[in-house]
Amino acid sequence: MSTAEETTAGDPQAWAEVTPDAARRLLIAAVEAFAERGYHATTTRDIAGRAGMSPAALYIHYKTKEELLHRISRIGHEKALEILRTAAGREGSAAERLADAVSSFVRWHAGGRTTARVVQYELDSLGADARAEILALRRQVDAEVRGIVEDGVADGSFDVPDVKGTTLAILSLCIDVARWFSLDGPRTPDEVGALYADLVLRMVGVK
Repeated sequence: MSTAEETTAGDPQAWAEVTPDAARRLLIAAVEAFAERGYHATTTRDIAGRAGMSPAALYIHYKTKEELLHRISRIGHEKALEILRTAAGREGSAAERLADAVSSFVRWHAGGRTTARVVQYELDSLGADARAEILALRRQVDAEVRGIVEDGVADGSFDVPDVKGTTLAILSLCIDVARWFSLDGPRTPDEVGALYADLVLRMVGVK
């Protein structure tokens, strides 16, 4: 893992709500390990070692490896929902709000790609109850974007025959940024966000 990726995973703003410090260090270590090795190949000993702690110390804060993944997933999805709700609730046209939603969502996936990869692509590793909770948050994420698209269709500014399918395509496009983005690449997170906002506006038929 590169230094840039380690910095992203350890971004203090991303995990500021997690206390005490030891619990936060374990979450950061888990993000790095899951992103690098995958959930199933990572052990609690791997995570504790990255956090500079003993395996026994880990269990003081998290009973299982799945509990760590669940906490990471919940925090990540709540942040994604906050980003999209902020954009959806701002003043402006449907096109302006959709562009804001897409650019902000893409910037989050690019700038925090290590965390985002775990949040978005390890869902199937969760148990039934935890997975159901995260899926409920995903439905809320979908609803925020779908609501903006529906507003644009209603006022005639968007040409979208299939709102549900288009919403899925928009979210998939944004989320996939976490899979391929690199800080060593030709574009910054802001530039990718602006590019994707333009692409999505074209997708919904804005002139």
